[in-house]
Amino acid sequence: MSFIGKSRSLLNKRLLGSSHEARACKFLKRQGLRLIKSNFHCRRGEIDLIMQDSDNTLVFIEVRFRQNSCYGNAAETVGRKKQERIRTSASLFLHANPGYRKLSCRFDVVGISPRPSLEASSEEFEINWIRNAFF
Repeated sequence: MSFIGKSRSLLNKRLLGSSHEARACKFLKRQGLRLIKSNFHCRRGEIDLIMQDSDNTLVFIEVRFRQNSCYGNAAETVGRKKQERIRTSASLFLHANPGYRKLSCRFDVVGISPRPSLEASSEEFEINWIRNAFF
């Protein structure tokens, strides 16, 4: 694959990832969460969504998309290394934003996958929200 082909492929993946993160954010807002920051980047990694729950808990959210579940669902793809990067990034976010340090925190995973076409639903995707997915 040429450099241009690789660049387009990477751009398409980023655009697709952004659309799934926006879908997850919209879903979570309907559940009562408030967006604090999306795509928080730091030297140790990134956090897809940082939101605040109705009980004032600060929620660090990893959004995962799976085209099919033959290798496990989307949430199962967040391994130990990824969890550690998210925890480290969360710590750096709190260091940079001291106003949030006194809040309780948790780590959630939102898995998004295409809805099987046989199911009667207006929604094109299934969203699986796992609260306290890891510590």
